[in-house]
Amino acid sequence: MKLKPIINSLLETDAYKFSMGNVIFKRLNDYTTTWFFKCRNEDVKFTDEMIQEIREQIDHFCTLRFTKEELTWLKNNLSWLSEGYINFLRYWHPDRNEIFVQQPGELFGKDIVCNPYNDCGLAIESRGTWMNTSMYEIPILAIVNEVYFSFTYNMEEKEKIFKQKTIEKFNNLVNGKYDIGVFSEFGMRRRLSANTQDWLVGYITKNKIPGFVGTSNVYLAKKYCTKAVGTQAHEYFMGFQGKFDLNPSYTNWYAMKIWTDEYQTRNGIALTDTLGTDIFLKDFDLTFATLFSGVRHDSGDPIEWGEKVIKHYENFGIDPKSKTLLFSDSLNFEKATDINRYFKDKCHVAFGIGTYLSGIQDETPLNIVMKMTECNGSPVAKISNTPSKGMCRDKDYVDYLKRCIDWCLKH
Repeated sequence: MKLKPIINSLLETDAYKFSMGNVIFKRLNDYTTTWFFKCRNEDVKFTDEMIQEIREQIDHFCTLRFTKEELTWLKNNLSWLSEGYINFLRYWHPDRNEIFVQQPGELFGKDIVCNPYNDCGLAIESRGTWMNTSMYEIPILAIVNEVYFSFTYNMEEKEKIFKQKTIEKFNNLVNGKYDIGVFSEFGMRRRLSANTQDWLVGYITKNKIPGFVGTSNVYLAKKYCTKAVGTQAHEYFMGFQGKFDLNPSYTNWYAMKIWTDEYQTRNGIALTDTLGTDIFLKDFDLTFATLFSGVRHDSGDPIEWGEKVIKHYENFGIDPKSKTLLFSDSLNFEKATDINRYFKDKCHVAFGIGTYLSGIQDETPLNIVMKMTECNGSPVAKISNTPSKGMCRDKDYVDYLKRCIDWCLKH
């Protein structure tokens, strides 16, 4: 490796990976999944040198194991995790044989060919049990991001700019230019570097920035004695599309039923947009609306979405002020201020802010994702409220899924 190891602890991932992992371990442990990397930037190219560094960084990641201290911290701070799952993590480690990093078109093993979503020069695929593959996503994205920027720019200069602009942002927040209320830091997957995210969370906690409630990065939550924040990702809902006896338009209901069976009222922010908000709300019945403490917005117009959710609560006789609307879609302090001022008298408002806080500050950030594309050998899809955020490798399956959703909404 030309760079220092980027991932140095298996806690360096988003908190919702453990919340979902506990459910997968206990109830869905025979599910298998395939994941693909996608770069949405049209002008980004990964060189041979970058790809080799990414491979070697993933090699290092796969040597890591959970320590006894880390697992004790998880048990004490993510109290909803089961004893059995914590014990499972004592023996779990990444399997390098399940992660394939190639240039587009190269053969993976004997029968797996990874094709990129665009001409970025990099293709990444993972295949294995859902328990395993879910844990690869965030570290891989963090590795790709840091390798790209380290090989493209002078990182010492970029980290200096990062710190200057971060201080300016939080000075404006503290001085009252922005009014965002409660927020958490959600930025590991697209951070400039491990060093800058570490510095960022340290700066926020040491300066006691008002409204800050935690970070999604579990390692940094432990290091800085703050809350590890996160509930569900799109993968959780997408995985149920691989349940063969289930109409895929009903997967929101099934996923929420499994979740509430496991957690009851704990750990209760539901993600609304894996198949679009309308089909989600059709399944977000009185029981779920009562049990979940709130819902998360991640695509589409935030005001329109919030009004729709508030009306949904009111139709059940539930006071929206008793629920949380968590916004997490491409936010900055200005957008969060507008949303907070619009909704703060109508409900609890919170924000998960990622790239704006942790990403590169004076260049275009990478818009990269790694999403599940198959479960149990069947295609799965994310159909977002924002079409460009959708993802599936099988157009016929997307057409089928949309027909199922349309039928369900009409009937």
